[in-house]
Amino acid sequence: MSADSYAHCEALTRAADHDRWLAGLYAPEGARRHLYALAAFHVEVSHLRDVVRQPMAGEIRLQWWREALEGQRAEEAMANPVADALLETIDQFRLPRRAFVNKIAAHMADLYDDPPATMNDLEGYFGETISAAVQMSAIILADGRDPGSAEAAGHAGVALGIVGALKALGQSAARGQVFLPADLMAANGVTREDVLAQRLGPGLSAALRAFRFHAGEHLSAATALASKLPPPVRRALLALPVAALDLAQLEKRAATPFARDLEAAAWRRQLAMAWAVARGLR
Repeated sequence: MSADSYAHCEALTRAADHDRWLAGLYAPEGARRHLYALAAFHVEVSHLRDVVRQPMAGEIRLQWWREALEGQRAEEAMANPVADALLETIDQFRLPRRAFVNKIAAHMADLYDDPPATMNDLEGYFGETISAAVQMSAIILADGRDPGSAEAAGHAGVALGIVGALKALGQSAARGQVFLPADLMAANGVTREDVLAQRLGPGLSAALRAFRFHAGEHLSAATALASKLPPPVRRALLALPVAALDLAQLEKRAATPFARDLEAAAWRRQLAMAWAVARGLR
């Protein structure tokens, strides 16, 4: 194992997911590089829509990751810095490989344009992708033990996922993708074409308001559950106070949901994390 692999993961995280990189700085030094390995893997498999032109190319890449996790591409994995660091992290902390395989399978949906059929389907997607990543981070911070954080991670993943989808509403629509569940759109008389055309009428405003409310419910539940976890493990949930800032910003900017500058300012995000750590993430 080369230290360069972990350095690559940290650099990739810092460039592509600054919030995760910042949160990692508050982790114990022994765990930090492993958290960045997880974060870099998330970047690799969740941003494929932005780097491939055809879904098949994305599917091939995800299949490579699945085979690497299943031990079928040992030499190739060692040559890939993210896979190299990730596989050592999985072994060191006895992380369940099935969770990573399930995450890869869920990200297949990113390559296509169909919206999730129901809110339950969307929650399941966020559970396999974001909640799983939060839970794996918590296990690392608990030095490989079960930290009792599964419920908190479940709510956190859904909250973070919805907030992220709302912040990226305009970018997603521009590339033909809609994350609003079909049942929520139908209940408010909204079609996929309305979202793609960025037509903000009363129906879409109501659907987005319900979507924000749903995020807030999960955010409140995750925050309450996080306060009951051992202090070191709470660092896996440092994205929660930042998501709360973003959700408040989304409420303020409800009249312009397709804008590209909807998240809270960088200095406020950093301050929210620092304040949460100082208060024990209560």
